[in-house]
Amino acid sequence: MTTLSRSTWRRLQNLHQVSSVWEGARRLLPAIESSELTSSKQGDCILWVDGVQGVIRAMDVVAPDAGPEAIVRTLLQAMESPPSPAKPARPQKIVVCDREIQFFLRGVFQQLGIVIEYAPELPLVDEIFRGLQEVIDIQPPELPPQFAEPLENKAYQLWQTAPWEYLEEHQVLALRINRWGLDTLYVSVLAETEILLYRSLDSLKQFRQRLATDESPEQLEESFLRQDCLFLTFERVDDTDDAEVDFTRLPASEFQPVFGSLHPLEGLRSFLDDEEATVILVALEALHRFLDKHRSQLRTGNFPALSSRYRIPIPQAKANQSITIQVQTMPELAIELLEIAAALGDIELVDELDFLLHQPVLRDDLVPKNSYLSLGMMPWEIVTHLRSGIKHYQSGSVSTEGDGLPVVVIQTTQPKAKTLIQELQDAGGLGGICFNPGDGPGDDDRYDLGILQTEDGGLHLFGEFGENDPVHQEARKKWDQRCQKTQGWCGLVVAKGLTGASRGNPRLQDMLALFEVRSLQADDLRLGMLQLMSKLE
Repeated sequence: MTTLSRSTWRRLQNLHQVSSVWEGARRLLPAIESSELTSSKQGDCILWVDGVQGVIRAMDVVAPDAGPEAIVRTLLQAMESPPSPAKPARPQKIVVCDREIQFFLRGVFQQLGIVIEYAPELPLVDEIFRGLQEVIDIQPPELPPQFAEPLENKAYQLWQTAPWEYLEEHQVLALRINRWGLDTLYVSVLAETEILLYRSLDSLKQFRQRLATDESPEQLEESFLRQDCLFLTFERVDDTDDAEVDFTRLPASEFQPVFGSLHPLEGLRSFLDDEEATVILVALEALHRFLDKHRSQLRTGNFPALSSRYRIPIPQAKANQSITIQVQTMPELAIELLEIAAALGDIELVDELDFLLHQPVLRDDLVPKNSYLSLGMMPWEIVTHLRSGIKHYQSGSVSTEGDGLPVVVIQTTQPKAKTLIQELQDAGGLGGICFNPGDGPGDDDRYDLGILQTEDGGLHLFGEFGENDPVHQEARKKWDQRCQKTQGWCGLVVAKGLTGASRGNPRLQDMLALFEVRSLQADDLRLGMLQLMSKLE
């Protein structure tokens, strides 16, 4: 049998011996909160109480396979470091309800003047354990039973989407719900595989601002607890703390999803009620669909303006009810949050902010509204005639191969045509013409977006062409073939006569400008898939 060391024996011998009877027992409980508020243990509870004063002197939760030494450790704690207001002391008598524990304790404490007895029942200990069991029984489950499996499945589905691989903390997504007392949830994805769903934009901004000024751990903890959000985080199953491990590269089987809530008046709560579980479930479904659809655009490193609507079934609702959720990116908020973070002096954040602020913006106010647009070819003899006779001409090193020059024709009224030409010249001229893929609000809406790049770096939308339009498909096919023959050269023709007899087929005298420019590929502009949104959005 393991015995106490001489130094421990002397310490206990020096303790004041009180005329109290202590009761001790070890019981299996389904679950009990440990002394650390943020964790819980499941196993055997060891309890030592002062039967005279009626106070708990020590309590611990140990693994079911822990040996009788665990009982001794808890008893030593009860003697030397009991919770206030109890004082360190050595009891006169100890009573247990287990013969094996009695004999074991006699062997350990045989020379300390402590009487160790057996009793079949310990009323005070039994009462305390009943109270603990009642507390455990009334504790709400972390997730409502009917939502537990759907939420866990949705969490693992989102794990496969891995938004933390291509979204930064400042790249916030807005989920407009307008139900259950909520207007919009603002989603921030953290690198540590955590997703925060803020109930208000003010809470998100205030937290970021406090992070920029808080210095002490106490201030940071207070700022953390003052957030107003729901959350999903993935915790390591084996609770391994290894700074060298990239958690995002580990399989989902090594993690378990944890849901909860943060509120300034409530603090951290690691369980959800039915309504909160419903909100998170529909929000995660909408978030998953949005990320799955726009992942390629978000992986480009840009944070473009994207928006989509999804009809999500409401779980556990009667009559198959559903809700429409609009999900959209918030590029302007991303810049604002970066400005807050850059105040900390983080060089990487400053560089990223500079990149965003100087990123080209696609404008749609250059080409006059209701202009007639056509994509075609101009024979070389007409090109030659225009070069010598037109007032506004921008030349290029065009190879005169093939049937003629591939051109985009913009026909509008004469005043608007002159304004368009002047704006192009003020921008240093036209630099290139590009067709870039675009995505509309509907799931099946795809577009070929015509873009003019001016010499000052500006990008201007001149046309939206349906990707499935057979007329445009044939025109684009011929455009690409002709540009290949001209070694990448094409042209823009600006013409008047929109309201006259030559509408849709401008004559030579209607053509006011010819710009010979390069035909650009979508990769040249690095815009990725662009999202078309209505003015209401």
